[in-house]
Amino acid sequence: VRHVTSAAMGFRKKNKSPPVLSHEFVIQNHADMVSCLAMVILLGLMFEVTAKFAIMFITVQYNVTQVHGEPLSLYGPKDVATVFFYLLIGVILHALIQEYILDKMNRRLHLSKTKHSKFNESGQLAVFYLFSFIWGCSILTAEDFATNPTFLWEDYPHTRMVFQVKFFYICQIAYWLHALPELYFQKVRKEDIPRQLYYICLYVVHITGAYVLNLHRLGLVLLVPHYLVELLFHASRLFYFSDENKQKGFTLWALLFVIARLLTLTLSVLTFSFGLPRIENQGFSLAEGNFNVLTVRMTCLAAICLTQAWMMWKFINFQLKKWREHSQNQATKKKTVSPKNKPHKRDPTRGGATNGVVRSEDRTSPRARKAKAS
Repeated sequence: VRHVTSAAMGFRKKNKSPPVLSHEFVIQNHADMVSCLAMVILLGLMFEVTAKFAIMFITVQYNVTQVHGEPLSLYGPKDVATVFFYLLIGVILHALIQEYILDKMNRRLHLSKTKHSKFNESGQLAVFYLFSFIWGCSILTAEDFATNPTFLWEDYPHTRMVFQVKFFYICQIAYWLHALPELYFQKVRKEDIPRQLYYICLYVVHITGAYVLNLHRLGLVLLVPHYLVELLFHASRLFYFSDENKQKGFTLWALLFVIARLLTLTLSVLTFSFGLPRIENQGFSLAEGNFNVLTVRMTCLAAICLTQAWMMWKFINFQLKKWREHSQNQATKKKTVSPKNKPHKRDPTRGGATNGVVRSEDRTSPRARKAKAS
């Protein structure tokens, strides 16, 4: 009875809810807390006093009314509030995908802690990349980039955006900013935090830079193929965790990865070195949103080139590591399959013969040896 009682007490203690506002409490209930904050903002729309503040968080700001054509939007400081609200939505969606999809798959696969963390990361990113790729393609189909690449720099600065383009950038910035607190909410391992911080910060800097510098056309064109490559990588990693024999997707990813890097460098050099320097609207003006000066162009081009070089360096190291592991596995398999060289035993039917050779002192006839033995 004593053992049963102690076991029951230990079980209750294990399932006991953590103290309010403790780290464990915040981690377990962060989705509910964020949902409450988002509901407070939505409820603000119901009252006239708070509606003008609440609508600043929810709707796209700085709309420009046009007599003909689709309404356009500018960007400004109020976009920070909109990004914050959709950051909250990103946290909620992240928790829903984790609880209702990834956690159920993890229970079936029985992965180790390392693979469990990578599986969750790839699952979340695969959903985001798929959604963003489809959304980006739908926006690009409305443009004439395929037949006229000069639209990347024509009529710069591109201060006015259609609703879909501005909302796309708002959601992109909000998603990558939401990934920062998720490192804490998801209890990401310490050894994985620096790697994830690198690419999260790179996304935030590049996407925000394209948005603020009115280079959203170039940013959108570069993001769509990049997201396709990343989608293929994380989808391949998910299949690999379910079955380690499924590795064909990594080969296609490696090919498309190199092509995407070359495409990014080509379009960037074409835009910053050829297109923007030749248009009439040159100069620097914050009021007009014009940043077409040599310093800004070279800084943007250098940032893109350095990022692509860093990604290629990581890619080459990754491929070399996989090649070494594959070579070691092949060598181990050969050692296991090849027969071991065992020494020949003495054949008892040949008397004093060793390894099939009769010693000199035994080179007598069988009858002589028999008589000698008797």
